[in-house]
Amino acid sequence: MAVRLDHLEIFALIARHGGFRAAAAERGVSSSVMSQTMGALEQALGIRLLNRTTRSVAVTEAGQRLLGRLRPALEEIRLALAELDQLREQPSGTLRINAPGPAVDHILCPLAFAFMAAHPQVHVEIVSDAAIVDIVAQGFDAGVRFGQQLEQDMVAVPLGPPLRYVIVAAPDYLAKRGRPDSPAALIGHDCIRRRYPGGTLASWRFEKAGEAVEMLPSGRLTLSSAHQELQAALAGQGIAHVFEDYARPALAEGRLVELLADWSPRLPSWHLYYPNRRHSSAAMRAFLEFVRRSAR
Repeated sequence: MAVRLDHLEIFALIARHGGFRAAAAERGVSSSVMSQTMGALEQALGIRLLNRTTRSVAVTEAGQRLLGRLRPALEEIRLALAELDQLREQPSGTLRINAPGPAVDHILCPLAFAFMAAHPQVHVEIVSDAAIVDIVAQGFDAGVRFGQQLEQDMVAVPLGPPLRYVIVAAPDYLAKRGRPDSPAALIGHDCIRRRYPGGTLASWRFEKAGEAVEMLPSGRLTLSSAHQELQAALAGQGIAHVFEDYARPALAEGRLVELLADWSPRLPSWHLYYPNRRHSSAAMRAFLEFVRRSAR
């Protein structure tokens, strides 16, 4: 027969009070229930823990040995539960979020910095990952993805406005190679390609007046991040295809020129998503409220 933790708690309570009646009153049950519980515990252990008479209850030698180990263990459990109560009521602990690099750079990091300033007891860990992962299996509290990539059993909160890719190049490159006026005109140009961690090359998508075009760019330079592509474009190495957020400062300063602006489709906004659970930590609840306030 398995030994139940609540039975051990009742044994410690009876030993502390020196009898069934006071222990039963604290527990909110009858003395007979306490007696039955002790009987079940002693039967499961195969040894007597209490000597009972009509007037008193005394702990046996075996019971004293058990109490010597049991009391510190029960105190550790009590402290652990108290810490859980604190996590539930006060924002503290660690918040782990999985998100693609662009969302981390332009949305999540600014939000996290401001949130941490408001909640100094919360630690935030952000893992930048372009792959779609199971956030529950990987131990994340939340993730960030495009709206249409979300699982149906997840709750989603929009992060920011719709997104847009831009085609950009440096003025020096365009002065030498000419300015393409359509997606087809990109053929023959040095397009800066991106290879995803899984090995596939990123395609470029265009849309205008109901016409959609998707192409695999050609070029001599292949990189693995938007930061690298932007650096290459600024250095005049070719034409880059990046999120507008990355290119906006350089476009404003005239260091890059946007191409084919009327061919750039709008994309869904980023969404913060998390499991549909009733009991989440106070840190997660506070972060969600912070995100919603920021969106408003």
